[in-house]
Amino acid sequence: MTLSVSPAAVDMGLSIEKMEKVAFILKTTAHPTRIAIVQLLAAQESLSVTEISDKLNVEQSLLSHHLSGMKLKGILSSTREGKNIFYSLKMREVIDVIQCLAGCTFL
Repeated sequence: MTLSVSPAAVDMGLSIEKMEKVAFILKTTAHPTRIAIVQLLAAQESLSVTEISDKLNVEQSLLSHHLSGMKLKGILSSTREGKNIFYSLKMREVIDVIQCLAGCTFL
């Protein structure tokens, strides 16, 4: 998709590449459970599905759906240790975008 930007948008310091990356991150994390997953993994390097499920009080089947979607999009990475799968943040820029949103005065 090619994006054309008005000069006013460029003056705000947003390159087309930056806008596309931010839009991708926002689309991929656009669910409260997904944002909570990012917050957990920002605080701890790696967590198992069970640990995330317990901390968020979310059923593992629903959580696995969110985790696999975020992994497919390149936001998360996973490793298997025995029967457990551990997830970690692969795209650390997600933290910056969420922190930016958290600081918004209109929210």
